[in-house]
Amino acid sequence: MVKESLYGRNPEELKTICAEAGMPRFAAAQMARWLYRRFTGDVNAMTDLSAKARAVLAGRFDSGLSAPQSVSVSEDGTRKYLYRTRQGAFVESAYIPDGDRATLCVSSQAGCRMGCRFCATGRQGLHHSLSAADILNQIVSLPERDKLTNLVFMGMGEPLDNIEEVLRALDVLTSKWGMGWSPTRITVSTCGICTTLPQLLDRSSVHVAVSLHNPFPQERAEIMPIEKAFPVHEVIGILRRYDFTRQRRVSFEYIVMEGLNDSPRHVRELCRLLNGIKCRINLIRFHRIPGSPYFSPSEQRMCEFRDALTSRGIQTTIRRSRGEDIKAACGLLSTARMQNTDPATN
Repeated sequence: MVKESLYGRNPEELKTICAEAGMPRFAAAQMARWLYRRFTGDVNAMTDLSAKARAVLAGRFDSGLSAPQSVSVSEDGTRKYLYRTRQGAFVESAYIPDGDRATLCVSSQAGCRMGCRFCATGRQGLHHSLSAADILNQIVSLPERDKLTNLVFMGMGEPLDNIEEVLRALDVLTSKWGMGWSPTRITVSTCGICTTLPQLLDRSSVHVAVSLHNPFPQERAEIMPIEKAFPVHEVIGILRRYDFTRQRRVSFEYIVMEGLNDSPRHVRELCRLLNGIKCRINLIRFHRIPGSPYFSPSEQRMCEFRDALTSRGIQTTIRRSRGEDIKAACGLLSTARMQNTDPATN
């Protein structure tokens, strides 16, 4: 019998489990402490529950946690972890230390159905969405878990295509009964799904990053098919209804591809599109992936593009490339594992 996972359950769900197992309701709070403060889903380790209760729970549940299958270590300190899901797919997370900060980039799906032309994950298609337990496992089972300062949902998959499980994971991460993280330490990245973006904005207080990559609808659609279903101007329209002037922040991710989206007219259109929104643009130099028709710009070109945007009043930064020597771009490691090849040699 396949056991259910305890990870990702909220207090009300844990109370229901307690009632079904003939346990007092207050045992739910005890279970939550074991799960989200002591980071164990092993029912037999929950020693403040009765032996009878532990035996009943152990017959139905397991932790839902699993150690990474492998790790690739970059010369810059970035570590790329590969996890296997219960369904047999592979997902990636990247641990990125940077001075007194340590960020974990987590996945929300195995594969992705958005089909962005510049993304290795998009080439896989969608295998399945991750459960909240799968998402949390990337954090809890991380060897460097206690060093983490920030989380970004920028790994494999589109978080808003798996909105309920992502919100469930965020609830565990930020609630007092859960891990107690501040929402200001978490960013969720999306290419823009208008039907679920309001749910993220209404039901959480985390930062939001929108994958933009081109301000012109027709050009964006050529590299991001989602533009046809959810035009970026509609995404911007939703964002304009929310307050990003206090603790919550909105940013726009912009992968710069030489000769494709880095011209002066792109600067002008970005300024027009984002006019009036308090935001930041993060420029990302394109990481070459096998078989891609796109090219990385020079460092000089990146700086010129940044300076052009900054001079027009948009706060713009260049995100430093990390882990290129281990092919840290999302999807390369899992694709290689599925194909039984070495990603460093592709």
